[in-house]
Amino acid sequence: MLLKEYRICMPISVDEYRIGQLYMIAKHSSEQSESGQGVEVVKNEECSDPVHGSGRYTEKRVHLSSRLPSWIRSLIPKVFYVTEKAWNYFPYTITEYTCSFMPRFSIHIETRYEDNAGTTENCVDLTPKELELRTVDFLDIAYDEVPSKHYKESEDLTKFKSKKTERGPLKKDWKDNSSPLMCSYKVVKVKFEVFGLQTRVEAFTHKSVRDILLLGHRQAFAWIDEWIDLTMDDIREYESSTFEATNKKVLQADE
Repeated sequence: MLLKEYRICMPISVDEYRIGQLYMIAKHSSEQSESGQGVEVVKNEECSDPVHGSGRYTEKRVHLSSRLPSWIRSLIPKVFYVTEKAWNYFPYTITEYTCSFMPRFSIHIETRYEDNAGTTENCVDLTPKELELRTVDFLDIAYDEVPSKHYKESEDLTKFKSKKTERGPLKKDWKDNSSPLMCSYKVVKVKFEVFGLQTRVEAFTHKSVRDILLLGHRQAFAWIDEWIDLTMDDIREYESSTFEATNKKVLQADE
């Protein structure tokens, strides 16, 4: 198992991010389907937990085979999907990814959001053994490079300025001078217990996860003028309509 903790600061509050995250996920899923990648929403319903209280459970099938390198595609069936299960007890969430044909592969993500600059040293209560295995990676949404195929000038946070909040563009020292400021703490555990491939696959998976986290958080802020005025009822309605449209695209692509 390869365990890393990603800390991603943003110039918004945790309360604001609750809306922004849901909007970003729904819009990003739709964009992926439009580009030929299918994100099929299987479930989107309320759930509860004795510790974390009420929340939201979603289950998706993520069809991303065309984005994998050839050496991985050679190991897998031509038609496959990754199952994503997520329990959102905001500000704490759990997300799991599995492949039906690779039972020894899994990704487990625990996330907590706090209004600080990434200064909490054990935000999701890792065990002493897990802390020994953990490496911490601070992501900079403005100055870390995203893969060139995902770059859009409108989402370049060194140039972007929000019209509604007047936040941005983000300068080099933006984390020292931003108010509000929050941090997304994401502990990611990747397992691929296959002799000879474990190290390579786990490292590749973490690289992919890092790219996705960086892009998603950049977009959540770059799209702030689209979601900052939405209520929770608004976002649930947007989710429902977007997921319905996305599922139609996936089914059309499969046909």
